[in-house]
Amino acid sequence: MAKKEIEPKVVLEREYIIPLRQEWLKVPEYKRANKAVKAIKEFLVRHMKIYDRDLKKVKVDILLNNEIRFRGMRKPPIKIKVKAKKYDNDIVKVELAEIPQIIKYKIDREKRKAEKEKKEEKKVEEKKEELEKKLEEEKKAEEKEEKKEEIKEKEEKKEAVKEAGFKEAKFEAKRAKHIVE
Repeated sequence: MAKKEIEPKVVLEREYIIPLRQEWLKVPEYKRANKAVKAIKEFLVRHMKIYDRDLKKVKVDILLNNEIRFRGMRKPPIKIKVKAKKYDNDIVKVELAEIPQIIKYKIDREKRKAEKEKKEEKKVEEKKEELEKKLEEEKKAEEKEEKKEEIKEKEEKKEAVKEAGFKEAKFEAKRAKHIVE
């Protein structure tokens, strides 16, 4: 039997406005976006009750990461509003609280494209199945024709054997006439 994957349950869900400027000002310009992500993780480890302070338990959403790096590595946002969800396996997933309208449109477009591709794949599969059925029917028809041809060939062979038997019998009869006893 297939194993059922148990989805973890949400234990704690909160929204935060995380100040990033204090943290990314401490590092050189080219490391600021990286430090901003690390600052988000540190903030959430502190506020979402992760007792072992493991930053690997905080998972940053793709949209949040893109929003932080939107203006480049050197100019991350000063503060950012996030929604954090803590699951029963102590993993915290962080996502943007307010997704910009443009990004929503892009996500919807990607979903529509994926649905369209699925529909096209289904159509292609249906066409393949139809072709396979037609090929199978043609093969069956050919096999029936071949069987009919084989039956005809067998009948012809039987007739040929009979004729050969008659010819041989005539030849034997002629031979028997000429033999003197």
